[in-house]
Parts: sequence; C-alpha cells; structure tokens
Amino acid sequence: MTEMLPPCPECSGVYTYEMGALLVCPECGHEWSPAYAGPAGGAEDDGLIRDAVGNVLADGDTVTVTKTLKVKGSPSGIKAGTKVRNIRLVDGVDGHDIDCRIDGFGAMQLKSSVVRKA
Repeated sequence: MTEMLPPCPECSGVYTYEMGALLVCPECGHEWSPAYAGPAGGAEDDGLIRDAVGNVLADGDTVTVTKTLKVKGSPSGIKAGTKVRNIRLVDGVDGHDIDCRIDGFGAMQLKSSVVRKA
C-alpha cells in the first residue's frame, strides 16, 4: 500500500482504512468523508456543525442516529437507525450541539458526531 490515509480526526489513530466512500478508524469506530478535513484541518473553525460523515447540518433537518445510545433512566436507550425530525442547532454542553424531540423519549440533546443527515 503506497497511499497514506489521514489519521482519525477524533482519536488521531493511524490505522484508518477505506470502506466505500468513507474512511473508518478501527480504534474508535469514527467514520468520516475523505473530503472532510476534521478539527485539525479547520473545518470546525468555520462555525458549521457537521454530522458523522461530514455533511453540514441546519435547523429543521432530519437526521438518523448512527449508534445505539444509552439514555439515563431508560432500559432500552435510542437504537441506531432512529429518525429524528426537525432538529435545532444549539451551543450545548459537552459537545451536545443538537436539540431535538425523539418519539418515546421526549426532548433531548445529541452530539452531531452520532447522527447522519437523512
């Protein structure tokens, strides 16, 4: 293999590999688009909020949860593939930058790194 793939923008892992149109980090499971430069490349400095694969999110978008999420007080959590409609982008706590309402759970805040634009 002569091509050098960029390190993971989440954990800086060097063992990234290509899977279809995405790059994947086997250490942390993060997936991103090769066009997405990540935090080190300044893509987050432009003030835009991006999903797990690098798509720009906007208020009112519909997103899909990419990982099963544990929710305090709920035995089942939020399953991967759950659609969330009409999101609002906020400057939240601990990286939670999406404010939304999920059927069966109510109002929640999510991280943009665990959703994909639908």
